[in-house]
Amino acid sequence: MFPIDPTADRARRAWFNCPQCTSGIGCGDCRRNRNCDVHWQYLLSNQGWLLHLQCPGCGHLWSHDSKPDAASASGAA
Repeated sequence: MFPIDPTADRARRAWFNCPQCTSGIGCGDCRRNRNCDVHWQYLLSNQGWLLHLQCPGCGHLWSHDSKPDAASASGAA
């Protein structure tokens, strides 16, 4: 488990499932694409459509291409 990035701010959040721990998979709000108050990720930074995220639950870091027609980009942020 990675420590939470020191630049992480609860005010900068994104709602994507963590590919490591799959948080939010069974959550009704998450399944309906609603902003769940439990299953969110830290939005560390972004470069256009590319978001750099960290899961507050397991500490996993990854990048996600948020274009509507793009597939997820897995990997370290």
